[in-house]
Amino acid sequence: MAEVFWTAIQFIPFILILWLVNQAESRRLSQEGHGGKGWTITVYGLLSLGFFLLFLAGLLFILGGILVKTMPGTPISEMEAGLAADKVLLLGLSLLIPAVFGPLLLIPAIRRGVSRFLPIDPDSRVHAVSLALSMVVWAYVLFLLSLGLENLAKLTESQRTTNPMPSLWAQQITFFLIALIGVGWLSRRSLKAALHRLGLVKPTTRQVWIGILAGFGLVAMATLLQYLLGLVGVTTDPNVEKMTEGLMGPLYGSVWGILTLGLSAALGEEAIFRGALQPRLGLFLTTLLFAVVHSNYGLSLSTTIVFMVGLTLGWLRMKHNTSTTMIVHATYNMTLGILAAWAS
Repeated sequence: MAEVFWTAIQFIPFILILWLVNQAESRRLSQEGHGGKGWTITVYGLLSLGFFLLFLAGLLFILGGILVKTMPGTPISEMEAGLAADKVLLLGLSLLIPAVFGPLLLIPAIRRGVSRFLPIDPDSRVHAVSLALSMVVWAYVLFLLSLGLENLAKLTESQRTTNPMPSLWAQQITFFLIALIGVGWLSRRSLKAALHRLGLVKPTTRQVWIGILAGFGLVAMATLLQYLLGLVGVTTDPNVEKMTEGLMGPLYGSVWGILTLGLSAALGEEAIFRGALQPRLGLFLTTLLFAVVHSNYGLSLSTTIVFMVGLTLGWLRMKHNTSTTMIVHATYNMTLGILAAWAS
């Protein structure tokens, strides 16, 4: 239960900021663009403080790493030795760079420039905060990528749990709540209106079949791509296989585990990416974020497959709705889980 608690509580700052900025946007719209300034100042202040702390963390990480590197003595572990030797600069920069760009996206002139490429409203405070928060995602991703696949594999092994189902459900349910609150539930939209904004509607029978068949088709595509690339010597990194087994392996051993693998990701990830983000960030950027968030794979063949899956899900969101992409995602994940269980 402790894992479930900490999994959920780490997202509370994001939920609070999204709720506050929707309050600000509600007052701006109700007062012809002039209301909610106090709410806006509060949100922008909290975000700026967060980015400042992130900047300090990156700076201190670099300085502390340099000091450790130059101090005599034996590192505590092999992982620390590797980090102190050649990765400390990248780790620090992975925090510093997003910390600099995040606050810049709160500036209206910069958002107007961004709006030429993305379907955002440069005057919307919700869109401004969403763009800025995307830098937190990049900081997380770049930090993990800077660790390197070998160190990530070791970290995954040290955190391996015999039953990841509770924490996985807690994470994905929290993602679903973030998506709802991010589009205005509990502030400027009713639950029905928020679900409609996310594209969560009752799918037709045709859309259910499209979702199921598309899920099977994506499994076939991923399998074929791995096979063809294997013929030319491009194979899955052993560290990626080790991490996947460490993170997902315990789920393959039971029906409930395979259902969790499919249904939880379909609920949380589709609500966030295809439901909330894609209508504002567009197909390509949303898919890119979707791919890099699966950073436990590093930059590998698996990342390419996730990107292609994300493009397909995004296209189906545009043609149908998020409910359809949830069916696709669940079918895809559960089929891979069944195949992995069958092969083991």
